[in-house]
Amino acid sequence: MGLLLKPAGLDICANADTFLQSELWGRFKERFGWKAFAFSCGYENEEQPLLVLFRRLNALFSFAYVPWGPRLPAGVNGAEVQNYLLQVAVELRKQLPPATAFIRFDPPWYTANTAELSAPFTRSAADVQPPDSVLIDLGAGEEEILGGMKSKWRYNIGLAAKKGVQVRCAEASSPQFEKDLESYYRLYRETAQRDGISIHGVEYYRGLFDLAGGTEAARLRLYMASHEGEDIAGVITIFRKREAVYLYGASSSRKRNLMAPYALQWQAMRDAKKSLCAYYDLFGIPPVSPEEDPRHPMAGLYRFKTGFGGTIIHRPGSWNYRCRPLLTALFSAAEGMRKKIWTIGKRNRRT
Repeated sequence: MGLLLKPAGLDICANADTFLQSELWGRFKERFGWKAFAFSCGYENEEQPLLVLFRRLNALFSFAYVPWGPRLPAGVNGAEVQNYLLQVAVELRKQLPPATAFIRFDPPWYTANTAELSAPFTRSAADVQPPDSVLIDLGAGEEEILGGMKSKWRYNIGLAAKKGVQVRCAEASSPQFEKDLESYYRLYRETAQRDGISIHGVEYYRGLFDLAGGTEAARLRLYMASHEGEDIAGVITIFRKREAVYLYGASSSRKRNLMAPYALQWQAMRDAKKSLCAYYDLFGIPPVSPEEDPRHPMAGLYRFKTGFGGTIIHRPGSWNYRCRPLLTALFSAAEGMRKKIWTIGKRNRRT
């Protein structure tokens, strides 16, 4: 029995393993210009939901995107992985609009080493989701989790508490949520300006909180750190089934010596553990360490996240299956140029 791909209602994705394949994520992206397609993906005796996001850029050009999908069926490994993904791509192409130039996959599987695919898949000029990350095992006790961190990280968590940094948590239903979201977004804009990153308008993040309150069993949380009544840092996390993921973070240029981001991450990890999540995903580090490339624009982020211990993992990153090769090549060239300009800008800010 080969692959069987059947269109389905979006609610089938409520059972997906990861939030990026969930009904919540599909409905959320539909608010911002995407069309969400859901499929029942059957292979051998196993069936799984598959979320595919579709975007039309103009009358001639559209593309599809599969975030952290598909999950590998049991027993599919080694050389079979590429063949399975190819079967999914071929079947998807038949069921997506004819204007689809390419299907971009961000496979969810990961290894301790860099994962690669081969033809007919081509590496995207830029990744959508971060391929490399740090996973903190929440099955261990709190003391063991702390023990896995670098000593300076444990010290900074304690220092924040000693200096009076207070951490609070809000969800969409919390009375103080709107006030906290506005405060967080002010810090986020400051962070974006300081670090040279692009962010969405506040309605993007408010929309995600709105949906998380009523779509399925996912808890989106906003953590804020304050000192003497002044908000100085914040993070947004999602707890869903076995996963807890750190999505967005912001910090003030003031009072950086109080180490508020360390206190925020530790509180989020503790709450995720209490929520019975199996791991905490710090969601994105550079592909190389600062020792290999000290001028990498994300070297500081690498140090911060890896200092919490855990396991460094490598996903394959974004790969394209070309339905219309010429249009795909043109899009990739433009995407590569944007990434190059961004990297140069980030390096210049650091020098």
